[in-house]
Amino acid sequence: MSIFDQILGAAHDHPTVKNMADKLGIDQETAEKAIAALTEGHQAEGDTLDVAADKSGIDKGVLGQVMEHVGGEGSLNSFMQILDQDHDGNPLNDIAGMAGKLFGKN
Repeated sequence: MSIFDQILGAAHDHPTVKNMADKLGIDQETAEKAIAALTEGHQAEGDTLDVAADKSGIDKGVLGQVMEHVGGEGSLNSFMQILDQDHDGNPLNDIAGMAGKLFGKN
């Protein structure tokens, strides 16, 4: 299962994500995909918004609004550091379990 799918599953039907979607005027499914794509895009080579748009098919303007709502690109970096539980510099190997915990699924 990809990082995108893991984050997407954790964000699914989460009330905080729904609240954000309502505030931004987008549907919850788009918000869930945006969060997953931005998280994955932040770790990939290239521009976060470009990578997230390519991965999700979501307009870069919408992705930018979501990213700003969660605190900007700097907060994505902090989010990824929080996810790196074993402090090995690679949060991707820790995301599977953490994503569920962050969104209250575990």
